[in-house]
Amino acid sequence: MEQSLRHSLSEKSSSVESQGNAVRALKASRAAKPEIDAAIDLLNKLKLEKSTVEKQLQSIITSSGNGSLNREAFRQAVVNTLERRLFYIPSFKIYRGVAGLFDYGPPGCAVKSNVLSFWRQHFILEENMLEVDCPCVTPEVVLKASGHVDKFTDLMVKDEKTGTCYRADHLLKDYCTDKVEKDLTISADKAAEFKDVLAVMEDYSPEELGAKLKEYGITAPDTKNPLSDPYPFNLMFQTSIGPSGLIPGYMRPETAQGIFVNFKDLYYYNGRKLPFAAAQIGQAFRNEISPRQGLLRVREFTLAEIEHFVDPENKSHPKFPDVSKLEFLMFPREEQMSGQSAKKLCIGEAVAKGTVNNETLGYFIGRVYLFLTRLGIDKERLRFRQHLANEMAHYAADCWDAEIESSYGWIECVGIADRSAYDLRAHSEKSGVALVAEEKYAEPKEVEKLVINPVKKELGLAFKGNQKNVVESLEAMNEKEAMEMKASLESKGEVEFYVCTLEKNVIIKKNMVSISKEKKKEHQRVFTPSVIEPSFGIGRIIYCLYEHCFSTRPSKAGDEQLNVFRFPPLVAPIKCTVFPLVQNQQFEEATKVISKELTSVGISHKIDITGTSIGKRYARTDELGVPFAITVDSDTSVTIRERDSKDKVRVSLEEAASVVSSVAEGKMTWQDVWARFPHHSSATADE
Repeated sequence: MEQSLRHSLSEKSSSVESQGNAVRALKASRAAKPEIDAAIDLLNKLKLEKSTVEKQLQSIITSSGNGSLNREAFRQAVVNTLERRLFYIPSFKIYRGVAGLFDYGPPGCAVKSNVLSFWRQHFILEENMLEVDCPCVTPEVVLKASGHVDKFTDLMVKDEKTGTCYRADHLLKDYCTDKVEKDLTISADKAAEFKDVLAVMEDYSPEELGAKLKEYGITAPDTKNPLSDPYPFNLMFQTSIGPSGLIPGYMRPETAQGIFVNFKDLYYYNGRKLPFAAAQIGQAFRNEISPRQGLLRVREFTLAEIEHFVDPENKSHPKFPDVSKLEFLMFPREEQMSGQSAKKLCIGEAVAKGTVNNETLGYFIGRVYLFLTRLGIDKERLRFRQHLANEMAHYAADCWDAEIESSYGWIECVGIADRSAYDLRAHSEKSGVALVAEEKYAEPKEVEKLVINPVKKELGLAFKGNQKNVVESLEAMNEKEAMEMKASLESKGEVEFYVCTLEKNVIIKKNMVSISKEKKKEHQRVFTPSVIEPSFGIGRIIYCLYEHCFSTRPSKAGDEQLNVFRFPPLVAPIKCTVFPLVQNQQFEEATKVISKELTSVGISHKIDITGTSIGKRYARTDELGVPFAITVDSDTSVTIRERDSKDKVRVSLEEAASVVSSVAEGKMTWQDVWARFPHHSSATADE
């Protein structure tokens, strides 16, 4: 439809231009008035037809999810409310702020605390995980081993006159998106070209990305100055450890490496048993080139990450049946490549068919789905998208992203990856400490074993102080590397060998090492575990939750729209507000009793004794997402009002706190309360 309308609009534009020229020619030749009037009527008719097609095309673009006007208006309403009610604000605001840094205000802190508390309960406690807390400052050697020092980059361009930096792919994405969504004059073929660029731009090399920027004439957004060629920029904040500055370090870009380097101790702590999981919640830092999209792309953020260590030969999960019947939107790579949409799949069937690589990965996908939907994420705007082959890290066996739809489009909020044994192997090799697990056999097994015997005397003579590094690297070779070395030594007498701890190649001669395969009886198997990693961007989840819970409804008078955050009680920043109907000693004493009871059962609450009307007080707390309000209008009973339905029930003073507590903790539903207690209807009705 869009393609057809673009063709039609192009034809109508040509007709309007042609008829406009005809009218001008008639006027220039002083043609008869009836002839000129007829030509003008035809021009107006063609303009009307063109306008109709433009409106149809704009409607198609907007309704297909590509249009940005409605989304931007909604987003602005949400952000304005969040900042006005101090959920979050730009950091260092009085100094005009710093891009990509935000402060959480009181309600924002409470929502974040509630989300993290539920994350701990849902994952760490229910799965019996080991929790750790590692430093944010990380020595360079650790991040060198993990690959972050060399590969954790984005492509950057600079304004050639001012030096202002921009992320190259963002400039190209913005240009193509604006053309597709806002420029109704481009041809159908050109629109298709821009959409293709948007689909494949993540695979562009620096040269290809630079060529596209030049082809489309993209310049610096603020000054329109020419841009430099794209070049890689490492996103880690660099620092040094200690006053000498001799120990380079970085602020960690993820929390996972702290878990990997502690694997050996955690494995022993767990009784040397697999599988087991370790988890960490903490701050991470990425020096984004040009941060935008509010809380979605920031320079300091909270991650909650799990590393589930498992035998690579057995990735089954004993609790997989608990989630196997769950159905939700999944977007396998085959559907993406063929231009289809995400569709509802049963996770059990997806694992059985091999769409999802293994049970443990499938189990965590199911658990992530339950976590997000219980927080309040709309299940119809949540999907699990499988990484395409060109997105996958070379070491990954499979990877799925939990993506949540927001006004910015589909946003990756959780990554769930089978990272294979890459991380532990990399740190084993770099540190020289074997990060391995063991499986003891019931009966000894005869196996053909690779035996690498470095001749330390010869190596010592050749490499002196570096002998230990060379020996460790030789002993760490896998079977393929070792047999290739053996063949080269036998044919050439020497071979070039890279020693990673020395970061250089050395020459190994035939007399320096013996490599053979021998049959041995083994009582155990030693192996490097694989890891399944769910990684949660807490700030992104919270922002999407804000959008999914935001709505408006008319005031009682119908003269304004009132904002409401429909947070589930689980994450609401305040669970309950208490309103004395009028300020008098009798009601204030009852309010104190309720407050004390709410505190004793762990329910966060706020007392509002302002003199404004009950209706205005309700509206204020609805905008904060408070699910329940207790109105004190007697010293023996009170009114409890539920935010979403605006229904009220009458409850005795003694029962008020326990009723709110039971509903907030999920022990009762509001429907249960509605059925059990008398309904309240009086002159204090608010809306």
